Amino acid sequence: MRRREFIRLVGAAVAWPISVRAEQPDRIRRVGMLVGFDDPNIKVLRQELERLGWSESRNLQIVYRYAPAGTQVQTLAKELAALQAEVIFAQSRPATAALQQATNTIPIVFNYVIDPIGAGFITSLPRPGGNITGFMVYEPTVVGKWIEMLKQIAPQTVRVALLGNPKTAVYYDYLLQAAMTAAPSFGIEIIPAHIENSPEDIERVIGIIASVPSSTMIVLPDSTTNVNRDLIIALAARHRLPAIYTNKFFVSAGGLVSYGVVAAEQYRQAASYVDRILRGAAPSELPVQTPTKYETLVNIKTAKALGLAVPASLMVAADEVIE
Repeated sequence: MRRREFIRLVGAAVAWPISVRAEQPDRIRRVGMLVGFDDPNIKVLRQELERLGWSESRNLQIVYRYAPAGTQVQTLAKELAALQAEVIFAQSRPATAALQQATNTIPIVFNYVIDPIGAGFITSLPRPGGNITGFMVYEPTVVGKWIEMLKQIAPQTVRVALLGNPKTAVYYDYLLQAAMTAAPSFGIEIIPAHIENSPEDIERVIGIIASVPSSTMIVLPDSTTNVNRDLIIALAARHRLPAIYTNKFFVSAGGLVSYGVVAAEQYRQAASYVDRILRGAAPSELPVQTPTKYETLVNIKTAKALGLAVPASLMVAADEVIE
């Protein structure tokens, strides 16, 4: 065989697989999601992934597991790990903890986590180490902001109860300590208010809070309060108990006021980390991010029902006013 013919044939053999590969559909990449409550912002995450080039109709498979209020979360985390997803999104601290036990190799991107260092998920914010990174939902200083806003809208406040379930809000003591630190500057007393994930217990605890004059309430973010949000809002209205929430959907459903992170932005950022990991980034090299955007919602109708006058300063600061 002549040398030129040999080179031509070899060249064709090398080029052929490349052209065929270009015509093949994209490889399907598998992403797991372990969630504890229905959140419309899951749709935001999916939309952002699609904008970044990951389509569920073309190159992406999303496998969901749903564990409300922490039920069966360990079992479902093991299921996701066994499916060998290339990255798993963890919606909460309980989900992240369960996934950490289930795998130390599959990358995990968390959201809605407070104190990830104290939880043992990471070694530092800039260099997480291991297979876990993600997005914090609150820093300790935000508790002072919640107390300040309660004093603005309910100036008679002398006691503030922290309502949460320590079994699902395992960071409860972390925020309680932050509240105790901030309390003297506002001249108030902090009251721990532990609830179980049952309507009867929630009704009992809120009734006790409301029985003490000049009390208000911070409803801490966790799967128990989220799942029971309608009941908590109804009890606050029944007892004429001013309360501040950490998610705007409480105020949209009739709660008084909320101050919290812009959840949609958190989910968009989480999608960017999922994207980077799918493209080869190591989670240990992706810094854990603190919140960058907060929003305030005020429900004027609820304030009037509670006999409260919303100060002009709070109205001006509000991103949304519900009338």
